[in-house]
Amino acid sequence: MNRKYAIAALMAFLFASAGAFGAADTGALEIAQQGYLFAGGKYVDGPDGKYMQGQSYVEYQIPKNRTHPYPIVMIHGGGQSGSNFTGTPDGREGWAQYFLKQGYAVYVVDQPGRGRAALHSAYGETVQRPTSWVQQQFTAPERSNLWPQAKLHTQWPGTGMAGDPAFDQFYAEQLPAIASFPKQQELNRDAGVALLDKIGASILLTHSQSGAFGWPIADARPNLVKAIVAVEPSGPPVRDAVFKGGPNYFENGPQSKPWGLAAVKLTYGGVSDASELAFVQREKPDSPDLMRCWRQKEPARPLSNLQRIPVVIISSEASYHASYDHCTAQYLAQAGVKSDFVRLAERGIKGNGHMMMLEKNNLAIAAVIADWLKQIK
Repeated sequence: MNRKYAIAALMAFLFASAGAFGAADTGALEIAQQGYLFAGGKYVDGPDGKYMQGQSYVEYQIPKNRTHPYPIVMIHGGGQSGSNFTGTPDGREGWAQYFLKQGYAVYVVDQPGRGRAALHSAYGETVQRPTSWVQQQFTAPERSNLWPQAKLHTQWPGTGMAGDPAFDQFYAEQLPAIASFPKQQELNRDAGVALLDKIGASILLTHSQSGAFGWPIADARPNLVKAIVAVEPSGPPVRDAVFKGGPNYFENGPQSKPWGLAAVKLTYGGVSDASELAFVQREKPDSPDLMRCWRQKEPARPLSNLQRIPVVIISSEASYHASYDHCTAQYLAQAGVKSDFVRLAERGIKGNGHMMMLEKNNLAIAAVIADWLKQIK
């Protein structure tokens, strides 16, 4: 480990924790109210009494200068916790602080079975990723080049390898996750619905794995979801992607999303069972560095409960999602759901990987989201 870098990173962490960096850039943050709640959960019978399962932990802050009527609910991705949004591994401010300073109330979720929401044996098997996987997928994909865009990654703070201070901080927050994809979605849909029923109309900001939760939550409470900010949402539609490295980078994985965007039921016009949906894969990709998209076989069934909700999909330049996030936008459009598809590189924000909310230019990306949200009244 580079001793000079380690000391610098530690000093940055201490000063940022004290609020020095954020105050210099965007002004001091004044909080009018803060606290936590648990959303959802139900009692189940155990061998020696009743237990609660299915609850999420939600930490909230309401700024003194609140200027937006709808709070932002931030839901993290796989193996992560709400700490993805409350700071960065090298001690800078996160998206939660940014949006609080923009005048939004912010609710940061720990999924059921993750972080401060208890993990129960009834949830089944769990999975936790080793350092090698995290390095390949998140922090240093340019070293492995498993997908065409990986070589463009430049924005992780530090080397992205175990032993680097920023990586070690990030890896320390990795958590076991429920292995069952349908179980994850069932629990998070119900907890998300319970949260909206408690706090009212909100904006959902999802990332990665939780993208598959945002659609069912909005499907169940379309009148309470004022917008969906889908940051590299779980994808691609219908089938998982498998990355092999060049020259033939992609192959199809298993069909993990029988409802197109999710493993749990979504409301399609005239559909009562997933077996009534039929999917086809495009013969050619939009360009050689992109995957061939899956979509509904025509005539496509509409996602009727999502059609009036504004949606934006945010995709970075170097993430594995760069090869297939367009498929999610196309799938939504075919089902009658208009979405804005934002490639950050086209906005001059380059070099980001999948964990963009933690990278060196994280607040520039937050500003793109904030600009899109200006339309939500």
